[in-house]
Amino acid sequence: MVPTSLPPLRSSNVSSTPSLSPLSSFSMYTSSSSLSSSSSSFCFLSSKPSYRPCSLRVNINKTHLRTSSKSKGLKVNCSVKSEQLKVMISGAPASGKGTQCELIVQKFGLVHISTGDLLRAEVSSGTEIGNKAKEYMNAGRLVPDEIVTAMVKARLSREDAKEKGWLLDGYSRSATQVQSLEELKIRPDIYVVLDVPDETLIDRCIGRRLDPVTGKIYHLKNFPPETEEIRERLVTRPDDSEEKVKLRLEIYKQNAETILSTYSNIMKKIDGNRPKDEIFAEIESLLSEVQKDKEKLKLGKPTSGNDSLLNQSSSSQDNWRGIPTRLNNIPHSREIRKYFYNDVLQATQRAINDGRTRLKVEINIPELNPEMDVYRIGTLMELVRVVALSFADDGKRVKVCVQGSMGEGALVGMPLQLAGTRAILEFMDWGDYGAIGTFIKIGSIGAKDVDEQDDMFILVAPQNAVGNCIIDDLRVMTDAAGKRPVILINPRLKDLPGSSGIMQTMGRDKRLEYAASFESCYFFRLLYYAGTQYPIMGAIRMSYPYPYELYKRVDEPSGKEKYVALSTFPKRPNPDEINDAFIGKPRNQTKKASGIWYETLIFALFVVITVY
Repeated sequence: MVPTSLPPLRSSNVSSTPSLSPLSSFSMYTSSSSLSSSSSSFCFLSSKPSYRPCSLRVNINKTHLRTSSKSKGLKVNCSVKSEQLKVMISGAPASGKGTQCELIVQKFGLVHISTGDLLRAEVSSGTEIGNKAKEYMNAGRLVPDEIVTAMVKARLSREDAKEKGWLLDGYSRSATQVQSLEELKIRPDIYVVLDVPDETLIDRCIGRRLDPVTGKIYHLKNFPPETEEIRERLVTRPDDSEEKVKLRLEIYKQNAETILSTYSNIMKKIDGNRPKDEIFAEIESLLSEVQKDKEKLKLGKPTSGNDSLLNQSSSSQDNWRGIPTRLNNIPHSREIRKYFYNDVLQATQRAINDGRTRLKVEINIPELNPEMDVYRIGTLMELVRVVALSFADDGKRVKVCVQGSMGEGALVGMPLQLAGTRAILEFMDWGDYGAIGTFIKIGSIGAKDVDEQDDMFILVAPQNAVGNCIIDDLRVMTDAAGKRPVILINPRLKDLPGSSGIMQTMGRDKRLEYAASFESCYFFRLLYYAGTQYPIMGAIRMSYPYPYELYKRVDEPSGKEKYVALSTFPKRPNPDEINDAFIGKPRNQTKKASGIWYETLIFALFVVITVY
């Protein structure tokens, strides 16, 4: 199984494994990822900048397995002593990936590893992992990601994969799965993507037929059956209807996009709308070049320079170990936003898969901090969309809720931050496969919007307003939701004064107690010098179930920067703990008087401010 111990904290200049935590759950089939602005005292630092998980549904009745490198008559052309390849291949349904895998295995002698085949083999062998997977499949449920990751890890650790190299087919399909491999230090030399137009893929799928006797796949136009007898017994697979093919393509595209930031430096896109021999000729050339570079590196010789995917693979591991850089550059780049969307998604998935039901996400990068004039409601909406679509891809019915008007008389309305939010959500692009209105619905915060068919609820920035308290509506909603997950995205539940004549159903202590009942599954906040918005001093990050990580931003030559890990904390650090980490004071060290001039200097540099 996947190790459950906590990974060491890493800094942005360490080329080991990424700081993102390994995911804990994923589904099987190709679908598919505060230091609040309330108050407390804080020494010298100010936080005021003042896809989708993939799934793989297993068909246990499928008897046709792809051939391995032991196929009869095949002659492997690579020596066992040579530097062996580590290849990952990706492609949409009917892209020809299976055919190319067979050709790659024949030519390079790699061990072909397919997650579907692994599952069937483990179930058939009655192993511990197989028996656990079988329980999910027999119940019609999706196999959790940790089970599949454990199988992949175990298979890659066998001697044949180490000696011959490997070809990983069907994993990873999403950012969360990629991250689980990164945490295990499993990384390919090259990531091959077969690119085929949608209309061609749809035609290939709807024309496919399965021979239930032999398990062989035919195509009515491109690969017709040999005899009329075979033709008469052919059947259409359930997943090969046009409607389902389009859904799978949409999901594949969204998942593929989420992993580009990890494998962009080693990705090679191949035109898959050609004869298979032409496609393989290009793939063969790429793999041969990578293999030569590996051998040159082993001998200490120069590689092919800019064309070396191997060098790109190594250098890419230096990217963003922990958190991205240049976070004060507004607007944020698409790559930075996607990084945080995936980071939030992974943490939320892990928490829900562990049975957590009352969760909150607190992320205050500049574009999501309402205290800044660069706050962008569109960035918040995009984050909500990524999280909601990901859970919808797993078959969950998600209710996305925005609070409605609050108060009476002059207080009727909603916080300015949320103005127009519901309309934006309703007009957003939720994909072409009908997720909105079926698996995703837009509602309001309150018990009346909790329907029996809802599986979970995402609440967009719930916040109190002077004269009224959203906590009352939250409480009745969570009571109605029962054990179903409720996720608050950037809540602002600081207790505010009531207005005369407006009574609240809970006392202040009860309101604060209820607000604190939501468990943080993700937390990110930048730290600044008191009263400034630049430079960034550092950041605090927590991704469930891992500890809080404190980073310090360090300037480098040529205008570059990096984030250096200072410390980890089992719970959110208080101001003294953060200050001690920044000035290098050991934890739990008794404070000693150091003279009036020292104390005056410290006070002058690090002003006492409010951030909690």
